Amino acid sequence: MAGSTSSEVTPVTPSHATMNVFDRSINFDALFKFSHISYSTQQHLKKVYASFALCMFVAAAGAYIHVVTRVIQAGFLSLFGSLGLMLWLMFTPHSPEVEKKRLSILAGFAFFTGIGLGPVLDFVISVNPSIIPTAFLGTAVIFTCFSLSALYAQRRSFLYLGGILMSGLSLLLIASLVNVFIGSVFMFKANLYLGLLVMCGFVLFDTQLIIEKAELGDKDYIWHCVDLFLDFITIFRKLMIILAMNEKEKKREKK
Repeated sequence: MAGSTSSEVTPVTPSHATMNVFDRSINFDALFKFSHISYSTQQHLKKVYASFALCMFVAAAGAYIHVVTRVIQAGFLSLFGSLGLMLWLMFTPHSPEVEKKRLSILAGFAFFTGIGLGPVLDFVISVNPSIIPTAFLGTAVIFTCFSLSALYAQRRSFLYLGGILMSGLSLLLIASLVNVFIGSVFMFKANLYLGLLVMCGFVLFDTQLIIEKAELGDKDYIWHCVDLFLDFITIFRKLMIILAMNEKEKKREKK
């Protein structure tokens, strides 16, 4: 007919809709853009996490030496070695001239810290060696999730946790000292689980504190790395003990 127009509408089938969903490209670069953090602080964080990776590698070497080679055993030497190197690092001012020296001190601190994990690793291996990679993977997931939460969250949103976490840590320390004389299994387990929760909070707090320090001009990435490294090691140690104790209880129930 004259003057009439016809339009064809192509129906959208469910298969086409599904294909359209999967055809969308994901912008992974956008996932790692932190608009609320300045570029200089982002570069600082890269150095912090690079130093953290170095610490993890050296600590693994120290743990390997204790568990496998037995050349150096965990004891007062490793304890005083790690404490002494941490104090040396603390009282060595951050400057480009001593950067390599401080990195060497950091590596030594991580090495003795890894050796210090030896007794816990020996205990876990006697229960079930597969607990170690499970605990490490669990620690990595926990640390990554809480770190990303702190990085994506609004600045200073978790800094209020500082006083609460320090109070909780002090109470747990007092409880553990009291439990030395009481010997309560329940108190020991409660200390482990609550301590794990507190350390997860410290990952949030320390990450945001590092950001704020960097924004205010504190670019000591080596010392900032120490905070995150100690958080990771403490979570790893507690998670290993929790899993080992649960495994022992399961074996006891089977008998």
